Amino acid sequence: MTPVEKPAPTLLQSALRGITCRCPRCGEGKLYAGFLTLAPRCEACGLDYAFIDVGDGAAVFMILIGGAIVVGCALVVEIKYQPPFWLHAALWIPMVIATTLLPLRSMKALLIALQFHHKAQEGRLVGREPK
Repeated sequence: MTPVEKPAPTLLQSALRGITCRCPRCGEGKLYAGFLTLAPRCEACGLDYAFIDVGDGAAVFMILIGGAIVVGCALVVEIKYQPPFWLHAALWIPMVIATTLLPLRSMKALLIALQFHHKAQEGRLVGREPK
């Protein structure tokens, strides 16, 4: 008797698995062994995470999104209230941390899940054999 294979996850299911930091294949195993350190494989389905290569994409997204939010808010507060510089530091340093570091783990997992869903891999030239 052959084991019953699960149907491929939809894009929404893959995105939810990424946001919740779960295995992109089964959605049950943990993706991380530390804060941003990947586990070697899924403890539920055994998927080897060696294929994962998201680089700095998640960090770049979070810096750009978080930077836009913080700079926009800082400009509004500066124009409207003109607080002293120490108050700006007290307001925006925690907000920078909250808008970049806290969602970084989920953003990296989301990129991993999307990479798995779309079967992304290194680009290859058509008609050329690897050396």
